[in-house]
Amino acid sequence: MTVGALALAVVAVSSSAPLIAFAAAPALAVAFWRNLFSVALLGPFSATRRRAELRSLTVGAGRREGLYCVLSGVALAAHFATWMPSAQLTSVAAATALGATQPVWQGLIARGQGRRLPPVVWAGIGVAVSGAVLATGADFSASGRAFAGDLLAVAGGLFAAIYTAFGERARVSISTTTYTTVCYGVCSLILLVVCLVGGVPVTGFDGRTWLAILALVAGAQLLGHSMFNYALRRVSATTVSVLILLEAPGAALLGYVWLGQLPRTLALPGLALLLAGVVVVVLGGARAARRATPTPIPTALPPDATPLTAADDRR
Repeated sequence: MTVGALALAVVAVSSSAPLIAFAAAPALAVAFWRNLFSVALLGPFSATRRRAELRSLTVGAGRREGLYCVLSGVALAAHFATWMPSAQLTSVAAATALGATQPVWQGLIARGQGRRLPPVVWAGIGVAVSGAVLATGADFSASGRAFAGDLLAVAGGLFAAIYTAFGERARVSISTTTYTTVCYGVCSLILLVVCLVGGVPVTGFDGRTWLAILALVAGAQLLGHSMFNYALRRVSATTVSVLILLEAPGAALLGYVWLGQLPRTLALPGLALLLAGVVVVVLGGARAARRATPTPIPTALPPDATPLTAADDRR
């Protein structure tokens, strides 16, 4: 059962970048609807079962957690505003792999917060950065559009790390459902404002685009992470975080089979080196956390950086 859940989760999150590339709509509009539909699904549950908790975020000591929820939503909007367009500018494989640099940024944020990183984590960061430079250099020499997409994907990984850092603070005392409802709500509101100010259309799409958006909500936004969260009861967080990285080759395979995309030959060694470095960061951080009591480096989230869902709400 657990193996099946993990396999389903990997396939679900791997579909994110190909679906974004497939959708005949601006990436910002897709991001807006994806989050709004998620709020529509989670909101009624929060309003009926978590009403008191939602109210507590606006008074007394709960305002701090409420602020972290809002800041997390802002960071999530920045993540979607950078990573999702990258999937339409560069290859699916490059966007997914470069977005998977989140644990590297997470480690650097932890260092900025005064946490000591073990040498193996620094080594992994060095390998990942080298791979990213190699991969983006290959795209720069081939296409300015692809290089811009690569840079957006890296920025998406950075904002995903910031989003996770704020979410880690917020989730200390509030439930998953409350957190995700507020976070997704703030994110969708910001994306709507950006679309309206920037003149990005949010309606008038064809049927296949709406199906792609709904598939994103059901797959990467809810189903994929629900299955990962289910598996966490039976396997370690480190194992799950490494399995999440399978999204990169999974997305590359789907992009090739479905969209006919294949990463440039010169970029392939860089992407492989990047993923190897990220694995070293995740495993090295987890090993160091088992030997010490300070808070460990948060494990990897997929590039679309969706947190836990109501299916895993145990509070």
